[in-house]
Amino acid sequence: MKIGKKWYTSLALIVGMGLMLSACGSGGQQTAGSGEKVYVIGTDAAYPPFQMLEADKISGHDIDVMNAVAEAGGFKVEWKNTGWDPLFDGLDKGTVDIGISSITITDKRKEKYDFSEPYFEANQLILVAEDSPVQTLADLKGKKIGGQAATTGEEVVKKAFGETYEGWKGYDDMPSSVDDFFNGRVDAVVGDNGVLQYYVKKIEKKKFKLIKDDSFEKEFYGIMVKKGNTDALTKINDGLKKIKENGKLQEIHDKYFGNK
Repeated sequence: MKIGKKWYTSLALIVGMGLMLSACGSGGQQTAGSGEKVYVIGTDAAYPPFQMLEADKISGHDIDVMNAVAEAGGFKVEWKNTGWDPLFDGLDKGTVDIGISSITITDKRKEKYDFSEPYFEANQLILVAEDSPVQTLADLKGKKIGGQAATTGEEVVKKAFGETYEGWKGYDDMPSSVDDFFNGRVDAVVGDNGVLQYYVKKIEKKKFKLIKDDSFEKEFYGIMVKKGNTDALTKINDGLKKIKENGKLQEIHDKYFGNK
């Protein structure tokens, strides 16, 4: 799960600025011609397959989910590629109404923001060589472990082996850590299941395996609003409930991750 990431940040911010400038209005809860509110959605389009830029357009799993939630909940949305930290700042200042960007629901975040019901269950996976005897994270003690810096992947490694574990190597993005793994610079990579599965799917000719350690705590992504924004949160949860019940949420999941 993202805590602070730089994956494709430069490209995302450059294109994102253009998207922000071309968007209607400049603040939260814009008003459509009919007088209906248009909720400004902030995201960081640099975390495929959840949020990404394709042909200068924001797309991905979370974008499909939010659009489906809005349609089912009966409200209109406008997208802004804010970047990661500015997403939270935008919610604080009211220039963004809703945030969706693979945001893990945590007790610390709930002190300042309100979350929808979960829409995605995430967990960490371990990438190792196909013939590796490793079966759990504990088996990696003393080995070189790569992963994206400032994520829950880094947290679980340091929780297991200590904050100053010398075997940990943090990268600006997940592809760099995986590239180093295949080049023999690290023995394993730890990262989010959705992102890691998406990336390695593109290089499945190489020999590797993904291991799920049952000791890893489950994480749940939620749609975030500023604390007290009950109007938006009620509409979000209403729409989310409907797409869970009618199968649309599962359909979106299968589109990006298969039906496993």
